[in-house]
Amino acid sequence: MEKGIFTLKNYGKINFNIRKVMKRKNITRNKLATLTGATYNVINRYYNNDISRLDLDVLARICYVLDCDVSEIIEYKK
Repeated sequence: MEKGIFTLKNYGKINFNIRKVMKRKNITRNKLATLTGATYNVINRYYNNDISRLDLDVLARICYVLDCDVSEIIEYKK
């Protein structure tokens, strides 16, 4: 039995594949930022898979502008 309060487990990882969708749609980070109303920094974090807190409104705007489903952008890896 472990004495710690928290037990670290490997639950897998959530990855953002926005880069692939943007390449397929031929859209830049600047253009996506402009069309979604998000800052370049926010779009860049999604682009580089560097998200610590997900903003569902931004994600919805990204999906709308890229005309894609959220499953094309987010994937779960065990």
